[in-house]
Amino acid sequence: MFTRRQANSGDRNRPRGRSPWLISGIAALLLIGPAADATAVATLSQAPIVATENPSNRFVRNVNTDADFTAALATLETLPIKGRAPKTGYSRDAFGKAWTDDVNVEGGRNGCDTRNDILRRDLIDITLKPGSNGCTVLSGTLIDPYSGNTIPFTRGANTSTAVQIDHVVALSDAWQKGAQQLDQPTRQDFANDPRNPQATSAAMNKQKGDGDAATWLPPNKAYRCTFVSRQVEVKAAYGLWVTQAEHDAIANLLIGCGATASASASATDNPALAPAPFASAPGPAAVEPSLPLAPSTTPVLNPSSTPSASVTPGAFCTPPGATGVSKTGKPMVCSEDKNCRYRWTAQ
Repeated sequence: MFTRRQANSGDRNRPRGRSPWLISGIAALLLIGPAADATAVATLSQAPIVATENPSNRFVRNVNTDADFTAALATLETLPIKGRAPKTGYSRDAFGKAWTDDVNVEGGRNGCDTRNDILRRDLIDITLKPGSNGCTVLSGTLIDPYSGNTIPFTRGANTSTAVQIDHVVALSDAWQKGAQQLDQPTRQDFANDPRNPQATSAAMNKQKGDGDAATWLPPNKAYRCTFVSRQVEVKAAYGLWVTQAEHDAIANLLIGCGATASASASATDNPALAPAPFASAPGPAAVEPSLPLAPSTTPVLNPSSTPSASVTPGAFCTPPGATGVSKTGKPMVCSEDKNCRYRWTAQ
């Protein structure tokens, strides 16, 4: 005969059939489950967005064929040739708030500032900031057209400056060649027109400064004709002029890249497009060609850059390869220095 064990007070208070630890665990999961789900969703929403396509490709116009360079050369001939005006009155503020979206150009008022528009256009493998409507670039890679180097970009207080935005036609250069005569809204358009800004490295942006084609060209020679073609396009769009040295440098480059000069362009009107001088026969009379010569595909020296011209060592010069002599009689040549500017140097 079995007898029932008397339950003590602790037995009477203990729940039967379930472990108290199991029940507590289930309750905790029920309480923290929704919060954990919310945290997971928030984490996902804050993850960088990998862009599958470049939303600013519409800003890109490739300029790399003989026909493109011929068109650029024809446009160059429509630009006035004048001297550089004084820089008096120039300031960055004269061209409006930097990278404003409040402009009447392509990409204007699209909800994204110009700097990010250009970063999205010029960088590859980009990631975008969540919640920025596809605007803010967090990271990417720039294949710098000016130098040909590959530059990683990461947004941050100490890293963003690795990739900067240059103006193909520098604001200061534009100011001295007609922009000071434009109204402020037009100058603001000029500074943010996607044909003008270009992503490049900090080093290239600093090296270029406010130079024009007569004083600075990209070290990446494969990009030079595209670069000057863009300068011509921008200057034509905003009614700016070029200096004679700038005109000649651009013309020589474009012809060397395959551009064909217009038949209406004369040596008198456009000395940089003049055919190479025909060889002179012995005697006072020069031998004239029986047929018109095609424009030369090699740089043509300006009359002021002939070997007998007196030049100043170290001064800027154009076109590349021109020769002269210093005041002391030392032979000089117009050659490229380490900063990609052309200066008179000893042969």
